[in-house]
Amino acid sequence: MSDFNDFNNQQVANLPRHLRQFIVEQHYEKYTPIDQAVWRYVMRQNYSYLKQVAFYPYIKGLQRAGLSIEYIPDLQTMNDNLGKIGWGAVTVDGFIPPAAFMEYQAYRVLVIAADIRQINHIEYTPAPDIIHESAGHAPIIADTDYNNYLSYFGSIGAKAMFSSKDFELYEAIRNLSILKEAVDANEEEIARAERLLQQISENMGEPSEMALLSRLHWWTVEYGLIGTLEDPKIYGAGLLSSIGESSTCMKPDVKKLWYNKDTINYSYDITKPQPQLFVTETFQNLIDVLEDFADTMAFRKGGTESIVKAIECKNPSTAVYSSGLEVTGIFTDMGVDANDELTFIKTTGPSALAFGNKELPDHGKHYHKDGFSSPVGKLRSLVTPLENMTAQELLNCGITLYNTATLEFESGITVKGIVKSILQKAGKTILISFSDCTVKESNGNVLFQPEWGMYDMAVGEKIVSVFNGAADKDAYEELTHISDKQTHKVVYDDKTQQLHSIYKTVREIRNNGTGYEQLQVLFDTLKTEYRYDWLATMEILEILYHKQLYPELEKEIRIYLQLKSASESEYAKLINDGLHVIENPVTQLITEEETH
Repeated sequence: MSDFNDFNNQQVANLPRHLRQFIVEQHYEKYTPIDQAVWRYVMRQNYSYLKQVAFYPYIKGLQRAGLSIEYIPDLQTMNDNLGKIGWGAVTVDGFIPPAAFMEYQAYRVLVIAADIRQINHIEYTPAPDIIHESAGHAPIIADTDYNNYLSYFGSIGAKAMFSSKDFELYEAIRNLSILKEAVDANEEEIARAERLLQQISENMGEPSEMALLSRLHWWTVEYGLIGTLEDPKIYGAGLLSSIGESSTCMKPDVKKLWYNKDTINYSYDITKPQPQLFVTETFQNLIDVLEDFADTMAFRKGGTESIVKAIECKNPSTAVYSSGLEVTGIFTDMGVDANDELTFIKTTGPSALAFGNKELPDHGKHYHKDGFSSPVGKLRSLVTPLENMTAQELLNCGITLYNTATLEFESGITVKGIVKSILQKAGKTILISFSDCTVKESNGNVLFQPEWGMYDMAVGEKIVSVFNGAADKDAYEELTHISDKQTHKVVYDDKTQQLHSIYKTVREIRNNGTGYEQLQVLFDTLKTEYRYDWLATMEILEILYHKQLYPELEKEIRIYLQLKSASESEYAKLINDGLHVIENPVTQLITEEETH
């Protein structure tokens, strides 16, 4: 991606290639006047309600992140502002894989969905959208303790092991959210996708590290409360960006529990309101709970149990030997002794070797295209692990270049061949390559034979860490530049374009303080041609009420909206909430002028 736009933001500029591939352009011009009105409606509702219950001064947080109540934010403005607090922002297309999402957080970059919810999903959207990501996550980023938690969570989440079921679940969720937000959604297709998602979620089995971590993420970053059980304040973005749930969640029938390491036992359902929420006294407590959980994870524990997780994952992961050698691939087999200690590990298909997260020259996945296997453990009757031996000790074991060596491991595995090279890094031997080599288990089972070519033997007494994905992601992972398909070429018919122009005119009248005489005609058109639209009418009422103009027209519009609210139940709450904000105006709105 040579034309990569880093918005002149250090955090964005630091993103590695494998993360850049998810970034899409924002295309600010694709937001319609209705989209802008939807943003403004939700933000005014948010502010009106959240000034009582949000943990931090919401408006100040918005300002620090470069957001306003009046306009959908543009990425350059956000990056200029977030850059001052050491963060950045990029736009992506809908849901991205959870591990990538976590890694962005580790790089201190907010991932924002470029799309905005349709007006018929104004209260809650099934897909990520710019309201959720920017109005929910961004305003609190200025809090240092919180943003430290966010980036630390990202660095741990990026290493979490998945189960193969997690990948199926992610695909099913992404698929359903795309179908639901599609303009021409097919009901039958949606029902099919919902059934599939339900089927997968009901058969997830034991939760993986990633599934457990996503619970912690859900109950903090998305749905977290802070303070006391009696008077908690909201900091979770899911609550902050959902007009509906931010008010209902404070009612007594939603239980409030202390956030601690037991929270991990509470699963969640993204399609339903939460039955309970968790309160933390401080953001530091979030880091402590995370730290506790990280101690149970494969990247810190290593050993047999962690290789079991890697095999279940059925996707590339990395095992780290105690010598520092990193083996990346899809793990398919392992050997264990009577004490459950590892004796060998095996990958199938493209595999790679690395050290310090940098691929070793000539050991990429094209060279090891059919997999990699190697013993784990110490040599029989020797105290010093092979990786720590001095040149003299290696010589004593018969390990010298171009000579035949026979290595017998405590596990009974024997490696016999001609030593071709000995690779050392940071004072340890990490890899010994043999030609004409045979590797056997104690029962005579052959693991490698001479005609298969060169045998690269990993050196290490133990597997000390196992984590998701590749050690050197940019070298190992395919950089499939994720579809250039322009999702935003929606062609609007004449009638919809006329509605857009009504919204645009109403905004201009409000901003410029002129042209009030057009309001009657605009309302008449809405009333006769666009019976389903309520928001433009609401914006006309707002102008009349605040400017104290045309009392007859104001009265007519009020009655029109009240009737609509009474007869069309799906609009009742939206209209009543809108009227409330008109009559209890958001006085401390952001004042700085914005031009788009």
